[in-house]
Amino acid sequence: MASSITSPTTADDRVAARSVGARLLSRPEIGSLVGAAVILVFFLIAAPPFRDINNTGTILYQAALVGVMAVPVALLMIGGEFDLSAGVAVTTSGLTAGLFAYQLSVNVWVGILLALVVSLAVGAFNGWLLMRTGLPSFLVTLGTFFILQGLNIAVTRLTSGAVASNSISDMDGFRTAQWIFASEIHLGGVTIKIIILWWILFVAIAAWVLLKTQIGNWIFAVGGDAAAARAVGVPVKKVKIGLFMAVGFFAWFAGMQLLFVQNGVVQSGEGVGKEFVFIIAAVVGGCLLTGGYGSVVGGAVGALIFGMVQLGVVYAGWNPDWFKAFLGTMLLLATIVNLMVKNRAEAR
Repeated sequence: MASSITSPTTADDRVAARSVGARLLSRPEIGSLVGAAVILVFFLIAAPPFRDINNTGTILYQAALVGVMAVPVALLMIGGEFDLSAGVAVTTSGLTAGLFAYQLSVNVWVGILLALVVSLAVGAFNGWLLMRTGLPSFLVTLGTFFILQGLNIAVTRLTSGAVASNSISDMDGFRTAQWIFASEIHLGGVTIKIIILWWILFVAIAAWVLLKTQIGNWIFAVGGDAAAARAVGVPVKKVKIGLFMAVGFFAWFAGMQLLFVQNGVVQSGEGVGKEFVFIIAAVVGGCLLTGGYGSVVGGAVGALIFGMVQLGVVYAGWNPDWFKAFLGTMLLLATIVNLMVKNRAEAR
């Protein structure tokens, strides 16, 4: 009679050790890393100015402008939601700080703090309305997009009489705030904008939260299956509202950078269309549109790809009109690659 006891030497596929290569190939950001390497080599060959070390700071700066907002957008997408108001929310933040400080003649930092409150409130409103109504985040935040866009233009015209805020460059607190949000650091022959360092810090913190904390587990859970997550005790409502508030916080920071890099003036029509760039960076970095899968580090790599291509096209002397076509192509390819990586990881 054959023994029913499994031989101790028989391997069980469910607990078999995976090779380093297999683990790497299952990471969401692997596709974006390969893409970034290919694009880097391509422009090093095709665009001579790309090789100039003095242009490195400019390329990283363009990447950071997208990368700062790609951090919360990636987290939100992993949590299964979108925020189409993220682009104009950046402008709203900058306008709020500038207009309030100028109109009331108060220290610039008072306007900055008020802008933070407003940005967090916009994020909380988006999250609350989403959970309250059950509407898709696409519709909720599209409504917020139009509300903010209208308010940005209308309030700016009403208070300043123009489509841009009044300059606050000569007001108390401006220089200190400009140093924090928009200063430059010289490292050898390279000039680095401080937002690049902020971006790196934000990516490191967000990646740690996502991969090493309970909150990160909750984000993956609510993005994968909110009903199942709720059934095992995950505070789905708090997580999703918190993710939208994170978008609000980063929109505030990006708005301050916009305000102070432009010497205290913000155009009320800025920011429209930027939300799609943030989403593209996150998707290129490994985030699926269906939620529950993605990487903050990948979103940073996606932003880096954006910066390299945007300036690489210019340095190569090509027609910049092709850039948007490239973004669309990159989005489609990244979506397909990300889905293949996810399916491969699940199969293993």
